[in-house]
Amino acid sequence: MKYRERFDRPVVREDIWIPTRDGATRLHARVWRPADAETDPVPALLEYLPYRKSDWTAPRDAQRHPWYAGHGYASVRVDIRGHGDSEGTPGDEYDAQELADGVDVVNWLAAQPWCTGKVGMFGISWGGFNSLQIAALAPEPLKAIVTVCSTDDRYDNDVHYTGGAVLGIDMLAWAGTMLAFAARPPDPANVGADRWLPMWRQRLDALEPFLHTWLDHQQRDAYWRHGSVCEDYGAIDAAVLAVGGWNDPYRDTVLRLVEHLPGDRVRGLIGPWSHQYPDRGLPPGPAIGFLQETLRWWDQHLKDQDTGIMDEPLLRAWLTDPVPPATTYEALPGRWVAERHWPSPTVTWDERALGPDTTPGAPVLVRSPQHTGLDAGRFFPFGNASDLPPDQREEDGRSVCFDTAPLTDRVEILGRPRLRLRLDSTTPRAHVIARLCDVAPDGTSTLVTRGVLNLLSRHGRDRAVEWTPGTYETVEFELSGIGYAFPPGHRIRVAVSDAYWPWVWPHGERGALSVVPADSAVLLPVRESLDEQAIHFEEPEQAVPLPVTYDRPADPRPERLVTHDVAKGEWRLEVDPHYGGSRTYPDGLRYEESALETYTIRSDDPLSASAVSTWTIRLRREDEGGDAWDAEIVTRTELRATRTDFIMDSRIEARSNGETVVKRQWHRTTPRTSG
Repeated sequence: MKYRERFDRPVVREDIWIPTRDGATRLHARVWRPADAETDPVPALLEYLPYRKSDWTAPRDAQRHPWYAGHGYASVRVDIRGHGDSEGTPGDEYDAQELADGVDVVNWLAAQPWCTGKVGMFGISWGGFNSLQIAALAPEPLKAIVTVCSTDDRYDNDVHYTGGAVLGIDMLAWAGTMLAFAARPPDPANVGADRWLPMWRQRLDALEPFLHTWLDHQQRDAYWRHGSVCEDYGAIDAAVLAVGGWNDPYRDTVLRLVEHLPGDRVRGLIGPWSHQYPDRGLPPGPAIGFLQETLRWWDQHLKDQDTGIMDEPLLRAWLTDPVPPATTYEALPGRWVAERHWPSPTVTWDERALGPDTTPGAPVLVRSPQHTGLDAGRFFPFGNASDLPPDQREEDGRSVCFDTAPLTDRVEILGRPRLRLRLDSTTPRAHVIARLCDVAPDGTSTLVTRGVLNLLSRHGRDRAVEWTPGTYETVEFELSGIGYAFPPGHRIRVAVSDAYWPWVWPHGERGALSVVPADSAVLLPVRESLDEQAIHFEEPEQAVPLPVTYDRPADPRPERLVTHDVAKGEWRLEVDPHYGGSRTYPDGLRYEESALETYTIRSDDPLSASAVSTWTIRLRREDEGGDAWDAEIVTRTELRATRTDFIMDSRIEARSNGETVVKRQWHRTTPRTSG
């Protein structure tokens, strides 16, 4: 990593308030810009998040916003309404108010004397989501965006549902996280010692757990279509640089965007990365000079300079060489490949039957224990030591596996594999899960990619159609996209299960699937090997890091811990999401956080499934007079189910200097219409 201490244009930083159209609510912003921008205006770049610029994202913000400013941009970090130091109350993810405020911010930035009138947006995850969504609203000054690890489909490619199935692991965990995050107070150092507590009370009184809303909408309806730009790609007029990682759950968005947006306004980049900016150097690498690459994008579209970036291929993707299974890799082996078109003429479908087509044979019974999926790894890998899936042999043993013969040639795949299954279900509601694995001669099994289908949604994600037991149907579904090379001597394995806990919340009745192998097939997107021009990126470069002091935990616990009560047949997974822990900032702010996710299930009982998220967050600071600011939030969110209903229990207590400010709890049930 190279750190830039000096730039051609000296940088100044200021905190400002940005008005919104309601006239009563202001958003708090931090602006880094060239010192001479008022006499030599520059384009503006916007990152718009609920994650608190004054503390939680401050280290990451310091890496990139000053760097952009030093290269001739006003780089602006804004707290969303009701979060951080902004006024108002928090709303749902990407609600109409958030997006309208974002449009107001874009227009306000364009009108400033230090701005040329052209604006770009960028962000990872939430900030990547709303960059796409605000681009679809087409405010005139917004000319380009960089969207990283984001989705165009809020229903089927986010933290709530996958393949029409309830995502047990992040439906609950992210709802619990956002309950704690939305409850954090504004900082009196930024909003005033007399204002922070009334603002905090207003926020706390307005809180409603996201989980209630998300489980009220178990099919793809108007709620999920809002903010899903896949509903109308044509609404996006800005130039889009879409970035993802093969170890991030949102990578398929990049493939869809380069397919559906006009080729003169989009470019795609998929590396080996997790849910992180590609320059941060977190596993798995290799990292790239991502800021320099995005600077080419901004200069092209906001300064009308021909940087050559639109001469790059439509899609640049990392193709991973075969690797043994591991829960982390400092860097994955492989190479960059380029595609001028997507779908690509260099990628063809290789259809491989799961069984011999000459002798159909009897159906194969799939009836997995309910704890199948404990070795799935983290839904959102962040670069931690336990994030990625370990050796899949135990998972394979809980599934039905279909293996090819040992390969005689190298097989490279790029894109989204598909699985076609001829099957019957013994129950009206069931799931089918498929994992594509690379099996080495020694038997080790590396997870390459996977996919899920809730059989209720086999005719469309907007409806729930129960299965008629005793009848066979053919279903087909996609696995997540991947770039991977299977070497000679290895086998390609398709592992099929009807359970995948805690990724997939189980239906209320345990059944079984009957699969006809001869009438079932995996379709692999095989890429032709070509003589290709090498693709190179610069070394990662950032601004000087913020001097934050991070604490080592006094009593560290495992990031992922699996325990098995043999007598009860109960399995328990404990996850420390390890977002950042406790740290002290240069201004004296002390930020402490502790979180734990717990998932339990019995091997033979889908109704024993339970998920719990607990959070404790504390912020404190002493001022020069010795007066202390000390705010603490403690939350607990639990999800369980009967055969007919989901049951949700949440609670929160907020304290100021040890005294309770607000204590609230919620109990909610909702019918299981599709989940």
